[in-house]
Amino acid sequence: MKKLSILLACLTATLASAPAQTGFSAKDIPAIVKKMTVEEKAAFVVGIKFELPQYEGKYLRGTGGVTYPMERFGVPSIVMMDGPVGLRLYDYETTCFPSGILTAASWDRDVAYTIGTALGEESLDMGNDVLLGPGMNIHRNPLNGRNFEYFSEDPVLSGLLAAAYINGVQSKGVGTSAKHFAANNQETNRLDNDSRLDTRALREIYTKAFELCLRESEPWTVMASYNYLNGTYTQESRDLLSKILRKDFGFKGLVVTDWTGKRNTPKQLNAGSDLLMGGSPDQTEHILQSLKDGSLKMSDLDRAVTKMLELVVKCPSNNGNVRTLKPDLEKHAKLCRERASEGMVLLKNDGVFPAKPARAALYGVYSYAMIQGGNGAGWVNSPYVVSLAEGLENAGIKVDSKLRSLYEAYADFKMKDLKTNHVVNVHVGDPQIPELDLSESLIEASEPDSDIAIITIGRISGEGRDRIHNSEFLIQKEEIKLIKDVCEAYHSAGKKVAVVLNICGPVETASWKKYPDAILCAWLPGEEAGNSVADVITGKVNPSGRLPMTFPMNYIDAKGAENFPYNFVSDRANESVVHPERRGLPLKDLAYTDYIEGIYVGYRYFCTEGKAVSYPFGYGLSYTSFEYSEPVVSIVGDKLTASVKVTNTGSLAGKEAVGLYIKAPLGSFKDKPSRELKEFGKTGLLQPGESQTISFTVPVRQLASFNSEKSRWETAKGGYTAYFGANCEKAEAEASFTLTSARNYPVSRACEPAVR
Repeated sequence: MKKLSILLACLTATLASAPAQTGFSAKDIPAIVKKMTVEEKAAFVVGIKFELPQYEGKYLRGTGGVTYPMERFGVPSIVMMDGPVGLRLYDYETTCFPSGILTAASWDRDVAYTIGTALGEESLDMGNDVLLGPGMNIHRNPLNGRNFEYFSEDPVLSGLLAAAYINGVQSKGVGTSAKHFAANNQETNRLDNDSRLDTRALREIYTKAFELCLRESEPWTVMASYNYLNGTYTQESRDLLSKILRKDFGFKGLVVTDWTGKRNTPKQLNAGSDLLMGGSPDQTEHILQSLKDGSLKMSDLDRAVTKMLELVVKCPSNNGNVRTLKPDLEKHAKLCRERASEGMVLLKNDGVFPAKPARAALYGVYSYAMIQGGNGAGWVNSPYVVSLAEGLENAGIKVDSKLRSLYEAYADFKMKDLKTNHVVNVHVGDPQIPELDLSESLIEASEPDSDIAIITIGRISGEGRDRIHNSEFLIQKEEIKLIKDVCEAYHSAGKKVAVVLNICGPVETASWKKYPDAILCAWLPGEEAGNSVADVITGKVNPSGRLPMTFPMNYIDAKGAENFPYNFVSDRANESVVHPERRGLPLKDLAYTDYIEGIYVGYRYFCTEGKAVSYPFGYGLSYTSFEYSEPVVSIVGDKLTASVKVTNTGSLAGKEAVGLYIKAPLGSFKDKPSRELKEFGKTGLLQPGESQTISFTVPVRQLASFNSEKSRWETAKGGYTAYFGANCEKAEAEASFTLTSARNYPVSRACEPAVR
């Protein structure tokens, strides 16, 4: 292997010196593949982990990696960077955009698209070629540590918003990586956990978002996930990568592995993985040895090399892009503020908002230390984070100075203590600050100096660790006490109390939501957090966000909730790097997780079973009211067309998100959800009395269910019902239609061309 070692040393030196690249064109690819040596090919498909290019004599410190250059062919190295809500660099400031969960709560493709375009612009400025996002795994469980990066419990909402995001990023000539394919739904032992699920659930829930995403966008790359899927690593699954992704869904781009070398390299390439990241020289040597012993075919290596060249030729690094390291932070901060308010969800409002009181008392540590985003791949080194206190004062509302001084001093002290004395997470980011226990007398003394009380409850999570039910889903005793004490003091004085949820995912709300007069779910809204919340509170923006997942009454109510490490506490910050069998840990939900709920994820279960929830999928209030009328549904050929008229019947201008849900007959199936989201849209800003007709076009095959025994999609004959409304439990209008004959579709036709 001496020749290989010399080659790798030369390639590393070439990368470190970062010479000007001449570039190559698509027509050169066949000749380059033919002329490359076997050693060059083996090195070319293995990346360099956690190294980014040099600029002014130093590496850009961040997370991601680069590919090897092939200088004699004019092929440059390309850069891949985290993350889905902002570039993750340690020495340079970039914009922290709203989290994926908030983007989904907007129910608005335009929100996803414009965030994507801004991320594309910053990628160009920072010399990035491929943005490692969007994250689009399904919210199978409300405690997944990375749910804040992802979109929804529903594959339609997830897939179509991901497509809009991708189209936005790639409109700037920067690539994306739709991730993590597939069934990557927990962080605990994420490198080795086996997701066990049936084929119907895989097709209808866990790969459906990717299928729909590929129908309406063309991501340059798809990232294969860490986990096993039914006993096989996804990165080594030919059925998943070559059959489902490429053949059935028609994906033409490059498959990149998630960042680990802990796999069987020839199996990865045989399966359809093209670029092995983060990469190590051992993998390159393994490729060469595998070619010799016959465990790897040269045709599979050539395929990967060709896919690599097809990717590189499109990248900014091959097309003369010059990094400036000066993104337009002011422009993107404005966009961040506007987009964040679109996804905030008003859960309760008993005559509180919109309001612009002269004085406000802010309780809760996160009123002063708002969480902009999560940890891990979703962490961003942003220039600032606007607190709620700052946002309200920017809106002309005076904030109680005594409470502010108390909380800010506590937050500063506690954060330093946590970072110094506790191992919280191996990934960059801040730990959770426990709530300050205020005395009733202090609250009573503060009440006369304000017109309204606002309490902020915060939750942060991140890559490498799932949330814990007892301490992070449940509202803690200090928080409950704070809510009750503040409500008692302010209600006694005839004043209102509101709660702002600055959260990474659902929390328990059923036990305490009766106390405050208003609840606003602000999610993790990015760096302009406080300004965006203030815009909604004061009525500058009429809230139009809707929940992209269910808020259950109790965690355990969801089918399959017990099949998740919901109270697993590790003595390590990132348990995912430890195989549980080596530590004598229980295997259930660590070495394997059984998806016993099948297709009944989230609202599909709650609506079908008629089980009560705290807030249903699609729930959200407005400062105005809307009326639905004139629902129309028809079948024309192989397409369903549907429309409904939405009228603003209130006194304020506002937007309305509209979901199209379909109830299908059983056909040959024993069971189906009572309704499923098939499309969605959002009105423009409607003035009082103004109307807009929202129209949908859905391929009939998207009404189908997957028959695992016959390996095909089946659309049943019979009567269907279309429900219009953002809330899955409440149909604002409905219409019926009939399919006079069953329609069956082979899996390879499941991803039809875009319909818009």
